Amino acid sequence: MANNVYTTSQPDLTISLACQPDFSTPNVSTFKHAPMTEYWDRLVTVGIKVEVVNTDVDHAQGLKKLGEHGDGSAANCPEDATANTREKVYWIATVVKVCGYLAKLRYEGYEDDTSHDFWMYLFSPDVHGVGWCASEGKTLVPPKNILKRLPDWTMYLIKKLTGARTLPADFDQLIKESLQPRFKTGMKLEVVDKNRVSSVRVATVTHSIGGRLRVEYDNCDNPLDAGFWTHERSPLVHPIGWAQFVSHELVATYEYARESLEKVTSKRFSPLDATWDMFDLPTNELPGGQRFEANMKLEAIDPLNLSTICVATVIKVLRCNYLMIGIDGSMCPSGSDWFCYHATSPYIFPAGFCKENKLQLTTPNNDPNFEWERYLAETGSKAAPACLFNKHMPEHGFKDGMLLEAVDLMQSRLVCVATVSKVVGRLLRIHFNGWDESFDQWCDCESPDLFPWGWCSLVGYPLEPPKSDDSESTQIQSPSDNQKRRRSSASKTKSSKKKKERRN
Repeated sequence: MANNVYTTSQPDLTISLACQPDFSTPNVSTFKHAPMTEYWDRLVTVGIKVEVVNTDVDHAQGLKKLGEHGDGSAANCPEDATANTREKVYWIATVVKVCGYLAKLRYEGYEDDTSHDFWMYLFSPDVHGVGWCASEGKTLVPPKNILKRLPDWTMYLIKKLTGARTLPADFDQLIKESLQPRFKTGMKLEVVDKNRVSSVRVATVTHSIGGRLRVEYDNCDNPLDAGFWTHERSPLVHPIGWAQFVSHELVATYEYARESLEKVTSKRFSPLDATWDMFDLPTNELPGGQRFEANMKLEAIDPLNLSTICVATVIKVLRCNYLMIGIDGSMCPSGSDWFCYHATSPYIFPAGFCKENKLQLTTPNNDPNFEWERYLAETGSKAAPACLFNKHMPEHGFKDGMLLEAVDLMQSRLVCVATVSKVVGRLLRIHFNGWDESFDQWCDCESPDLFPWGWCSLVGYPLEPPKSDDSESTQIQSPSDNQKRRRSSASKTKSSKKKKERRN
């Protein structure tokens, strides 16, 4: 039976999908914000040996046989082990494939026989570096299917393990350290107002899981709409005093506005304040000493409709090279849907970017004959010079068809099974498996809302399965969540209506 799943519990979603043909995922190191990103691809490679729980065993027979081999001793067999048929036993396995935090393993002794390969999380409590069983007094027993193949398994293992690599002894500790949060629950920060994206509000961290934060607005009138999930590295979260310092619109009391700016200038913060040194702030240096100017035209990903790249305008230039941007043809008169991107953001592009890369550009009034030169002349405006845009191209490992775990940013508490459907430089189009492609979203290759395969299992966060025609999501949702989440052909309505329904 090919691609068996040997685990101590029911096979989970990520393992079952990993068993599909042509399954492919990016390496853990591709995700710069992911746990163990600095170590995983160096420590976990094809060919390393591990000790893993053996579920293919007749305990009484296996222990007896192992004790009879080699020098006739049962050096690694506790005397009472045969009496306890429920005790876990282990065997050596080789990593034959790595996909995210998952590894396909093959028990030693099967040689080139792939029919018993199986997937396991390498952070599982049932996986250990070679030598762990000896130090813990655990039993090594060959799988029953190959038990009789060799007369001396001890000598076989000695030969196989000589010079072999394994997981470091402190592997579990490295994982724990990599999961330490940047922000603790109870900390204060400034975050975008999800119902008026042109503003930021003061919020408190109420939950922190694997770098993901649940933030709730202070002094919110509607407790059912009090916050959202985001990532600690998201551009939607800011340190205390950020709005006042960069001249961004802030919804807060006069006292907070004054005190927050004083904290920035004096560098004296309260113990629960999220301070500036806790953030990866963008650079203030732009090429050639040039700057964006108000009324410049560009192309931008609409944060309220992430499947589109739109004709947009720089409405206002804030301090530190932050820009307030609006989507041409759909801006609210009040400016409530203006959004803030930094000048170095990978989500803004020079005029002509979509045409150059053969992508669809959403234009004012959905003009099928849109031409930038004519539009600039008609509006009496100018395009932002191409030299102002971020041209840095990170080396990433994303390719079309790769699976990953991704946040649905329109319903941000959900992390879903997703596929990279298109790669344009550093820009990725993310498709949520089972849903209509009109709900795809554009993401940067360094987005903190993309995760390696198995991330949800590692940190204990629920993973949304692909939607099928005859099943609903396994997530428990409120009625309002269902309305926002509904991904059907009925959702393909006018842009303004789509924005309202999908705003998280």
